[in-house]
Amino acid sequence: MTNIRLIARLDIKAPNLIKGVRLEGLRVVGDPQAFATRYYEQGIDEILYIDIVASLYERNNLGDLVRYTAENIFIPMTVGGGVRSLHDVEQLLLFGADKIAINTAAIRRPELISEVAKRFGSQCMVLSIEAKKQRDGSWEAYTDNGREKTGKDVLEWARMGQDLGAGEILITAVDQEGTRKGFDIEMCRTISDAISVPLIISGGMGSIDHFLAVAKEGHADAVAMADVLHYDRLSLSDIRQAALANGISVRQP
Repeated sequence: MTNIRLIARLDIKAPNLIKGVRLEGLRVVGDPQAFATRYYEQGIDEILYIDIVASLYERNNLGDLVRYTAENIFIPMTVGGGVRSLHDVEQLLLFGADKIAINTAAIRRPELISEVAKRFGSQCMVLSIEAKKQRDGSWEAYTDNGREKTGKDVLEWARMGQDLGAGEILITAVDQEGTRKGFDIEMCRTISDAISVPLIISGGMGSIDHFLAVAKEGHADAVAMADVLHYDRLSLSDIRQAALANGISVRQP
């Protein structure tokens, strides 16, 4: 059985780690370097950095943070936000990122997914999707922190992204994000069962039961957590122990 990966998600508005609800009402949490180091020491599997204001400047501004992390934290690191070109990807990889998450630029020009996969390998290319549930029960992909509609169906877009070369799909459930009310299990399961590459689910974790549900019922390959870690609501040790007690395979640090 493949391990469910535990990922610490750190949304950045330079130079601060921030947190909001449904990607809005952002509040400063602290120094992202200190938080990333703490999670590494506690045994997190991966770090996910998202520059949440990058679209305003049309560039990712996390170079110094990525370089620091690569020099001090020895686990996989995914970086997203404001990545628009092969040059942007190359720069972040040179700083020390392992994988690059792309949302808006891939929506605008889907062939970028194939270009990144061919140049740097599909394992480097993470398609990031901000998803909102629609009245008809489907999910639409959004950009700009869940504010801009794209008209793309999330399920179809995830399949297309995989076909174009994305090695992973990162889904952020905007309606659940920051609420601590649990993941969108139905969406996670629907998309996970429709693709063959790993699915990372983000948005909604407030309890260990939420983790267990999305792992078992949602068929998630990885779970990204923010609020529960940033505010010490849960420990990684407790999450791992609960996972093992419920037959869910996780890495033991």
